[in-house]
Formats: sequence, structure tokens, C-alpha cells
Amino acid sequence: MMQSPQTAEAMLQIAADAAVSKGGEDLVALNVSEPLPLVDIFLIVTGNSERNVAAIADEIEDKLLEAGHKRVRREGRSEARWVLLDFGDLIVHVFHGEERVYYGLERLWKDCPTVPFELTEAPERV
Repeated sequence: MMQSPQTAEAMLQIAADAAVSKGGEDLVALNVSEPLPLVDIFLIVTGNSERNVAAIADEIEDKLLEAGHKRVRREGRSEARWVLLDFGDLIVHVFHGEERVYYGLERLWKDCPTVPFELTEAPERV
């Protein structure tokens, strides 16, 4: 059963707020529903260190689980250079800066439209 696009956008908002609350930067959301029928949105986030990448991924996961969304899978946690969180309609990629440039997901998915979202929380400066 497919969730509604509104669900994916609600998940995106939760994930974006969680990412920013832990210092996530350069957030981009892409609508990948055309090339990937089982996924609606990719959220791409950059963390500034392995520890930061792990903290961002953990926070996103915690907030989405709290909101009642089921995680399908998680990959990359031990290295924390690229953590993938699969929540079905929403897949979050939390990258270390170098990996983000290297893998260039925005370049690979450049034909996909971006999905607008608001950042409701100012990032913490540590």
C-alpha cells in the first residue's frame, strides 16, 4: 500500500528539522517518484565530521520513529561517512562533505525536481 505524497512531505519536514537541529547543512530534497516508483523523496544532508553525520542520522531516525514511521533499513552507520536511512517513501542520505561531493547524488538525479520544505529550527552552533 502506497502512502500519500502528503505523508512523504510530512516525513521530509520531520527529517529536515531533525537534521538541522544537529547541525546538518546544505539540505536538498528531490522528488524521485518518477524514476523510483516505490520512493517519493530523497533528502540529502551534509555533516561536518563522522560524529556529526552519526548524530544527524540518529536524530532523524529517532524523530521519524517517534512520529510513527517505520524504518525499512539503515546502512553505513559504523563508518558514518554516508548513512542511508530508508523510511519507504522517504530515503535520507546523510553524507560527510567529501563523500557528498564524490558520489554527487544531486548530479545523478539532476532531472528530478526539488521538493520545497521549511526549516523551522535554527541550527545549534557548537
